Amino acid sequence: MKKKLLAGALAIIASLSLVGCGSSSSAEKHDYVVGVASDQQKEIWEYVGDQVKKEGITIDVKLFSGYTEENPALVDGSLDLNSFQHVAYLNNFNKENNADLVPIGYTLISPFGLYSNIIKDYKDLKDGDTVAIPNDVTNGGRALQLLDAIGVIKLKSDAPDSPTTKDIESYVKKITIKELQADQIAAALPDVTAATINTNYVTDQLHTTPKDSAIYIDTDHIDSVNDIYRNVIVARKADKDKADFKKIVKAYQTDAVAKLIEKTNDIPAW
Repeated sequence: MKKKLLAGALAIIASLSLVGCGSSSSAEKHDYVVGVASDQQKEIWEYVGDQVKKEGITIDVKLFSGYTEENPALVDGSLDLNSFQHVAYLNNFNKENNADLVPIGYTLISPFGLYSNIIKDYKDLKDGDTVAIPNDVTNGGRALQLLDAIGVIKLKSDAPDSPTTKDIESYVKKITIKELQADQIAAALPDVTAATINTNYVTDQLHTTPKDSAIYIDTDHIDSVNDIYRNVIVARKADKDKADFKKIVKAYQTDAVAKLIEKTNDIPAW
């Protein structure tokens, strides 16, 4: 009798163990939502998604129209990853929002150009002209560094990596700087002398490329572009070491993806 009771108990324990293992496996997540900010990046991430399917990983790519929603969505768990921003933008977001989002892999560096419907050469900017730049600290800072590089303004020697208009030492050409939301600058181009516009808005809204239409591109002078403007894949700090995320980064940082990036006029950054 004791042997039968013992055998029965062991059978019950074994069956419970199997149920427990099954529950743990079914609860493990392999489906992720990635936020991006351009049609081209959506296409690239859909390609990456196809590559990681063999790893049992599913990626749903969510397209946003601007830059303001992706990080809050990652913080609140609506996204698992995002891929739209450079390090400077991420650092500023974390500082302003007491957040702990972290980069887990480099993606690309996007050309940042000066555009105009009025002048054909950046050297033709003159006193009284108006130049539009993004109103966020990081893209605005890159715009100011561009204007410094072409001799329109002079930044202070101790200006930070992401300068603001307060860091302008002097106006070599007495222009007016108009700060606008990044996704609105392309539409405002007819109303200003020139404008610095993020490449994704150049392609999505102006339907052209930096090479074909910019009167100055900062990445043509790559030594003057700070490394903080390299774009990154971003996760919550608690998730940064997830095995699936390492596989996703590896799938992104390939020669095939590099070729897709180059087709969008960007430069692979890893």
